[in-house]
Amino acid sequence: MRAVCQRVSRAQVAVAGETVGAIEHGLLVLLGVARADTDEVAQRMAHKIARLRVFEDDEGKFARSVLDVGGAALVVSQFTLIADTAKGNRPSFVDAARPDEAEPLYAAVCTALERDGVPVERGVFGARMDVELVNHGPVTVVLD
Repeated sequence: MRAVCQRVSRAQVAVAGETVGAIEHGLLVLLGVARADTDEVAQRMAHKIARLRVFEDDEGKFARSVLDVGGAALVVSQFTLIADTAKGNRPSFVDAARPDEAEPLYAAVCTALERDGVPVERGVFGARMDVELVNHGPVTVVLD
């Protein structure tokens, strides 16, 4: 499982021109699920995202998490994060989980974040989405 976490001042996701999820201050999380991932991996990933210290304290140090600052998460599934580009220029997605395996794990990450106290907005699994964000900082961290 791979998550690209971007600290945002706002973010939204739309499907067919209709906004389906939006947040203000918080994290945009692009989430890729691999074939070998399990519910245990999803729980650990959610725990890590909720506690990722990428928000500044009064001294300007990364010492606060999305939980600490009362932020939210917009979680968008993105199987292309699991791309393998080791051979040639065309990405291979053989390591990405099949949709029927990936969707429950995507949902498990979202549910675990909510259980930890992070308000969660979601994209639409498997849909073509337009994602807009203002990356504050910019700050982007990749979690594996």
